Amino acid sequence: MEDNNFAVGLDIGTTKIVAMIGRKNEYGKVEILGVGKSKSLGVHRGVVNNITQTIQSIQQAAQEAEGVSGLKIVDVVVGIAGQHIRSLQHSDYITRPNSDEVIDEDDVEQLCNQVYKLVMLPGEEIIHVLPQEYKVDGQAEIKEPIGMYGGRLEANFHVVVGQVSSIRNIGRCVKSAGLDLAGITLEPLASANAVLSREEKEAGVALIDIGGGTTDLAIFKDGIIRHTAVIPFGGNVITEDIKEGCSIIEKQAELLKIKFGSAWPGENKENEIVSIPGLRGREPKEITLKNLSKIIHARVVEIIEQVYVEIKNYGHEEQKKKLIAGIVLTGGGSQLKHLKQLVEYITGMDTRIGFPNEHLAGDSDAETASPMYATAVGLVMNALEGKKKAETVEVAPEEVTTTAAENGQETEPETTPDTQTEPRKERKSIFEKWSEKLKDFLDNAE
Repeated sequence: MEDNNFAVGLDIGTTKIVAMIGRKNEYGKVEILGVGKSKSLGVHRGVVNNITQTIQSIQQAAQEAEGVSGLKIVDVVVGIAGQHIRSLQHSDYITRPNSDEVIDEDDVEQLCNQVYKLVMLPGEEIIHVLPQEYKVDGQAEIKEPIGMYGGRLEANFHVVVGQVSSIRNIGRCVKSAGLDLAGITLEPLASANAVLSREEKEAGVALIDIGGGTTDLAIFKDGIIRHTAVIPFGGNVITEDIKEGCSIIEKQAELLKIKFGSAWPGENKENEIVSIPGLRGREPKEITLKNLSKIIHARVVEIIEQVYVEIKNYGHEEQKKKLIAGIVLTGGGSQLKHLKQLVEYITGMDTRIGFPNEHLAGDSDAETASPMYATAVGLVMNALEGKKKAETVEVAPEEVTTTAAENGQETEPETTPDTQTEPRKERKSIFEKWSEKLKDFLDNAE
């Protein structure tokens, strides 16, 4: 099979690492050719803390996906999350030398590149620069300025920032696992692409992706990303609480959560009891489901309330910023029983569980369309978009340099002279900005 026919998304999570291979079928839907999954041992709250174990887990997931699909994985698009991710709003402008010429892509690119030069805190790097609305000569609320006349081009940007060391560590793991890094995408953006419809993004929606180590939030309004946040709690802290509260081992706590867990304590009667075998000949433990759901409820409420604070920070209560489509829950943690009802109760917003079947081909198996794989499906879509874009601009000379920069990106830690690292960062930014921008255009054009 040709190299450009398929693309690979790699979701490096706290509980699992997923390598997913997919391609577009003739109807423009994503067909999943193979999925590989391995236990994630070297990642804590979305951040790599053991390089060797993470490399092994990546290799295991990649080999499994290759075995299922019969294809060789060369490059991957990786998702990034973790508590070091933060986002900020920024406005910038450029004055065009000749206002008699129409605004073209170079002007927009120049404006975006200016944002990449923002001074960040030490050790931080800009991951995404996402344009929101443009202004041309003071005329506001322009979604697409290309083709218009004007001397001054302004824009509001949503800037996503992360720690350089964490990004490099992920790159190092991917490289050492024998794969090339084709791009890095913020995980909430990938999940949003997989589970949200265009209408929801237009109406205003908050996507909450509850993973093992982190809970990611992405807010859309008028088809544009407005706010992103990563909260350093996920399904693992719930398991941890069950382990402590019931004095059992982690494996049993996880099983209890999945099989009998509920986010709503009123659901269980006092006399519903589950018996857990004791360790090495000890007496079995009896746990009431009422107590179990009380433990889960307390932690879930805390997570939802933190997410709700972020939704309020965005300004959800203002009439213009109202999220009409409410909340969409996805990720492995969203499968917890009665979570939807609890979220509706706390926030007062309409809620649904998001399955990544919006863009998947009809014959995809049920497991792939599970909320657990939302990020992986989104990353595959992103990778396919990047491939499509690379094909259209294959002849452009700068594409060669950006890919070279992309390939050389992870060797940055060894290159001490500043002169070498600086242009690379610049070029990588241009490449990432373009893939992001094209994705936005396609989203809006669909």
